[in-house]
Amino acid sequence: MKKIDRYILKKMLTTFVFVMVILVLIICIIDFTEKNDKFIKHEVPAKMIMHYYLTFIPYFAILLTPITSFIATVFITAKMAAKTEVIAILASGVSFRRMMVPYFIGATLIAVSSFFLINYVIPDGNKFRIPFELEYLNRPFYFSDRDIHFKVGEESYIYINRYNNRSDVGYSVTLEKIVEEELLEKLSATRIKWDSTSGKWTLMDWEHRVLVEDGEILTEGRELDTLLNLSPADFKNKERLWETLTLPELNAYIELQQSRGADDVQIYQIEKYIRFMQPFTVLILCFIGLIVSAKKSRQGTGYQIALGFIIAFAFVIAFVLAKAIAEAGSMDPLLAVWLPNIVFTGVGLLLYNTVPR
Repeated sequence: MKKIDRYILKKMLTTFVFVMVILVLIICIIDFTEKNDKFIKHEVPAKMIMHYYLTFIPYFAILLTPITSFIATVFITAKMAAKTEVIAILASGVSFRRMMVPYFIGATLIAVSSFFLINYVIPDGNKFRIPFELEYLNRPFYFSDRDIHFKVGEESYIYINRYNNRSDVGYSVTLEKIVEEELLEKLSATRIKWDSTSGKWTLMDWEHRVLVEDGEILTEGRELDTLLNLSPADFKNKERLWETLTLPELNAYIELQQSRGADDVQIYQIEKYIRFMQPFTVLILCFIGLIVSAKKSRQGTGYQIALGFIIAFAFVIAFVLAKAIAEAGSMDPLLAVWLPNIVFTGVGLLLYNTVPR
């Protein structure tokens, strides 16, 4: 690595950290101002508030990483162009492609770090942050779904008419065993209650029917303990649950939901796609940021920085729209999530033809 490479890389990383600290600090101040009344209302201890913001800060830092790296790239390159440093570098015989090397080294360091943090570190912090917000900042959660269906085994399916997540009791329960679309057994109960001591479910006023060739075998009773691939956690508030799962946990949860035939599996798949997409976003935006700011502008550095913000804002809009399309199922989720990266890669390649050589 040459001296000019170390110079650019150092300026890029220090500017990235500086911009990140300023943005996160501003967000934290605004956020605390908005939430302080609720903290006082719920008498939240100062220690818990501090813990909350210790998890809140890295979450927003990672969320802003692509935009922050883009802004840092535009800022340092525009200043270098204004001081004719870019012209001097190119005039010394260094090609523009070669000048891009330290930028991509810096962008790669940021991208790899963000991938590790977003998949293995941030979710662990979210395990405190999100329940904290749900408990102290949102309304109490009541499970309100009706006619709930779960696949609890290879051939077993459970139906619950309604479930009370406060008492962990389900009503009008049916457990069926179906093999090759043929019903073999049916266990019905008026209620099902979770026993936290034994880790099992207790069926109340149950009736068991086993279908045989010449009729059926009927047994019934008052209470029956049973072990199911089901727990009260399946009825808890799942709002932003995907944010609390590390990559291995997310993969395991997707597999579990697919085995159950759950309807919400797509949103977890989208979260997984976004986690793999974001590091590449850092590389693409840094590439575009370098191109739009490498040429000296008569309007000055401020114009190039403003142009950079417009492009960043356009990317954010494109990402939000793509995510909404993916969640709506109007397009293949993988393609929809990656669409902004694909489009802006094309934009970057077109702009590449305009840079000084």
